[in-house]
Amino acid sequence: MAVTLKRRVDYPMIDNANIAYYPRIYDLAHRFFEEAWELMCDVSYPKIIDEYRLGFPVVNIETNFLHPLRYGDTVTARISIAKIGTKSCTWQYDFYNQTDDHLWSSTQVTVCVNMDSLESTEIPAWLAEGLENHLL
Repeated sequence: MAVTLKRRVDYPMIDNANIAYYPRIYDLAHRFFEEAWELMCDVSYPKIIDEYRLGFPVVNIETNFLHPLRYGDTVTARISIAKIGTKSCTWQYDFYNQTDDHLWSSTQVTVCVNMDSLESTEIPAWLAEGLENHLL
């Protein structure tokens, strides 16, 4: 089951063509990623990093830009988990605007790492359980 989050496309996100500049879309996706942890696993991403000393950096991205994100649009993100492995998980992002146009689709593989050594580590069962509840 996907989680749903919303944000407006703000002026600093757009370029001279009056559409969201593509690096800002990835930034937006990461902001949604951080918010999704509380909805999926009932723990904030800052707590995962600071207290549990775990991180989930992206190691692979596949993206389709389907329709421009425009200044003032409200972006609805539907985020789900496509796959969970022992040390990695694949996130599915789909962005829609206020008229339900499909704007952006991306699959992003993250790897669980120990924040002190940056070595990959197994996803703890308590996090994997929360993520599994959001499998496609």
